[in-house]
Amino acid sequence: MNMLFFGTSELSVIVLEELKDSGFLPKVIICAEDKPVGRKMIITPPPVKVWAESHGIPVFQPRTLREEKNKEIELSMTEKIKNLVQECDIFVVASYGKIIPQAILDIPRHGTLNVHPSLLPRLRGPSPIQSAILIEEETGVSIILLDAEMDHGPLVAQEKVDITPWPPYAEELESILAHRGGAMLAEIIPKWIKGEIQTVEQDHKKATVCKKIKKIDGEVDILSGNPYEIFRKVRAFSGWPGVYFFTDYNSMRIRVLITKANFEDNTLVITHVKPEGKKEMLYTDFLRGKHS
Repeated sequence: MNMLFFGTSELSVIVLEELKDSGFLPKVIICAEDKPVGRKMIITPPPVKVWAESHGIPVFQPRTLREEKNKEIELSMTEKIKNLVQECDIFVVASYGKIIPQAILDIPRHGTLNVHPSLLPRLRGPSPIQSAILIEEETGVSIILLDAEMDHGPLVAQEKVDITPWPPYAEELESILAHRGGAMLAEIIPKWIKGEIQTVEQDHKKATVCKKIKKIDGEVDILSGNPYEIFRKVRAFSGWPGVYFFTDYNSMRIRVLITKANFEDNTLVITHVKPEGKKEMLYTDFLRGKHS
């Protein structure tokens, strides 16, 4: 089977591992460009590129797959991707992060399947894992036949994934949903190619859309903010951007990252923090310092 994979993040890597364990390896992987990371802004490849190179799989990193102002460029990109894998059977998309035009989605003979970590049509958009932790009481994985609209295509398969206790930390939830999504793909792809699966249209009237998370979303007021909402934010933003507050500490204004917290007896219980410029510590130890 000739398969091309679109993905960028750690979630994509987990999906690829599940596919590999079931005997499915893509011929080519398309991912986002290398980007500067950290305070020193070191140019760093995305996780999927590292994985692909370790498995000897060619990587293509276009800046964009479309150019709305110049249709000729879009067509040339379509032709370029056609030439990456001759007579491609299927495309698989998992956390790619860029818009894929319909002309490219239509290249493979059996269409483009997308793994989305939510129970579509709920939580369409860029932050389904964080948003589920913030506002939902359950979540799961959807496999859809991708079209040009955001998370809009018909359902190929869907599973609710039980998470206890709820809510989990974002990294934990991402790992669970990625493993399940990859396993679902491995089960579905052979049946899909044989024409044994019928799609089901999403109920678009029930669709909800989640927003892109920004760094400022992690700032909280632990004195006057809603304690349960702060707790959910700590769990949802545990990877990035983190949840933080500002305080005067030893005569300096610093940012304090809340790294671990629980919610007990209607109270936010902060257990671990990372003050600016210091290592993670127990919150009780932090409180012994001279702060406001």
